[in-house]
Amino acid sequence: MGSTVSPMRPDTPAENVDHTAEAARLERTAGLYPEDAEALLLRAAAHLELAGDRPAATALYDRLLSSSVGLENPYLVRALKASNLWEYGHEAEARAIIEGVRTASPRDPAPWVIVAEALEAHDELEQAQETFTEGARLLLTDVPEPPYATHPLLIGRHRVRRMLGVPHDEWDTLADTLHSMPVSLDELHDPKRVWSLGSDNPAELAAEISRLRAELGAYREALSRPFPVAVLHWTADELAELVAAYPSLAVEYPSHEEHLATIEASLRELSSSGTPNLGIVTGTVPSYEAFAASEGASPEDPTLLPQYATTLAARGRAVAWPPQRGVVCWCGSGRLYGDCHGVEPQG
Repeated sequence: MGSTVSPMRPDTPAENVDHTAEAARLERTAGLYPEDAEALLLRAAAHLELAGDRPAATALYDRLLSSSVGLENPYLVRALKASNLWEYGHEAEARAIIEGVRTASPRDPAPWVIVAEALEAHDELEQAQETFTEGARLLLTDVPEPPYATHPLLIGRHRVRRMLGVPHDEWDTLADTLHSMPVSLDELHDPKRVWSLGSDNPAELAAEISRLRAELGAYREALSRPFPVAVLHWTADELAELVAAYPSLAVEYPSHEEHLATIEASLRELSSSGTPNLGIVTGTVPSYEAFAASEGASPEDPTLLPQYATTLAARGRAVAWPPQRGVVCWCGSGRLYGDCHGVEPQG
């Protein structure tokens, strides 16, 4: 099992990090690991935006969009570019990109959320509501339970509709049920809240601070999920190849079934001890061998395994554990997590 402190998060306050230097570090890392360039350069662009260098952020978005390598999520990159452009005066270009993203109807919620929030930020509330609704209609029609990634779509839609004074509908009610913070969404999204910020009444100000903290906590939970601890996972084929090539590692991995059970047990133990935001990284033999070579070490050295997990996590390869309800198990069995490794151990 390997643990890692996650890379610096883009929402870290400016006084705690040199965003320009962090962007440069991420760009260098992207050069070393081109297969992870998309995720790394998006984080670099976020740091540049926070540093106030929006033209440099646009240059990174353009670099990704002009790449000869196919992007995993080109509409996410376009949405981020549009949002960034609008913030430094390029409204017409931003609007054109936003319209293009909406027309393309991406099957990922993130681009919908970003373009809708860009419209909202510039007081285009009707257009923001339409955009949130288009995304929800596309991704949530006939879905038994909204996937975790769609929660910001529903919560953002709720917020804009509340600002517009539109009566609740079924999706607003669903957003209420997804919200786990002590302060209700209706209260968080109440347009009158802004009046409280100008109040001379200490009790009203204290209540507003409480609401803002709750909302900030909700956003960070939904949109920013670092992985301080990442556990290394091997598929059956990769583990067989690893142990065949490096027999001494059989001590670490007596069998694939035991390997999977150990991962789940380790994560449950960490969770019960209060460790937040756990993740799993999946290794491959070629990338592990390349990592060992970069460290000037032998792949047979078992102390390299947690270091390898740390490197994969730092490159954005960690996935959240436990999986959300209704999601397939992390082990690759194809079964739902609740019917596979998510079954509670007996006694």
